[in-house]
Amino acid sequence: MKICSFLPTATAMLYTLGLEDAVAGVTHECEFPPEARQKPVVLRSIFDPGQHSSAEIDQLVRESLGRGESLYRPDLARLAEIEPDLLITQDICEVCAIPYHQVLAVKEALGGRPQILPLNPHSVAEMLADIRRVAAAAGVAERGDQVVAALQDRVTAVSARAAGAPAPRVLCLEWFEPLFSAGHWVPELVELAGGVEGLGVKHGASTVLSWADVVAYQPEVLVLMPCGFNVARTEREMPLLTRLPGWSELPAVRSGRVWGVWGHKYFSGAGPYLVDGLELLARIIHPELFPDGAPAPVDAKRLG
Repeated sequence: MKICSFLPTATAMLYTLGLEDAVAGVTHECEFPPEARQKPVVLRSIFDPGQHSSAEIDQLVRESLGRGESLYRPDLARLAEIEPDLLITQDICEVCAIPYHQVLAVKEALGGRPQILPLNPHSVAEMLADIRRVAAAAGVAERGDQVVAALQDRVTAVSARAAGAPAPRVLCLEWFEPLFSAGHWVPELVELAGGVEGLGVKHGASTVLSWADVVAYQPEVLVLMPCGFNVARTEREMPLLTRLPGWSELPAVRSGRVWGVWGHKYFSGAGPYLVDGLELLARIIHPELFPDGAPAPVDAKRLG
């Protein structure tokens, strides 16, 4: 079987399932595990986020979508050469990945050959169910059950250890200019790790926040996880927040509990690395309960 992944989290699922030999094509964003970078790239963004500021990226996205244009460009010639049996995509966000209707057009351009498997998770349970769906579609259903059981055990272990502990007010920011809360699975991860995310919508879409919302919430722990960014890029964006009125008076800032995390790897999509993200959040929110070592600097860094 030849599988093309139009989604970084789907690529991570395939490798976690031991299906790396079946992966015939990936996106330009498929960086995890690192071996995935060696696969043919069959899908790219129409612009390079590394060349633009947060505000510029937001403007480019709004303008493209306003014109009805996709942010992604499939390599139809390379896909035709590969002749994939299965395309894995998503149907949640046309900013984070190629829109589903465009995937249908790809299938038509390929003569209707590949099966399409869309993933649409909004929670940890739905992510785990998607791993089973990918495994079944690839013919390794039993392996999928084993992978899911191991991941579920890790989720349960974190939740059990955090249960009953005082729950601090946590705020996870998915974008800085404009400000966006982190929705979908992130508030659930905070809850499992022993915190309360009062501004994000659990299992719902990310929403625009006003700075007044943030100041009124008075977060005790602030976790910065811009979509698609690593820790270094997040740190470079910090002045967008620190120059805002009242920043230095936030409880999280006063107590030195502002963290930048590797959003692109652990939180921007719902794949197996989400469980690593949960364990990372647990060490940030409750270091007294999870003294298993400080997060590696590449994964998380205290920024204030």
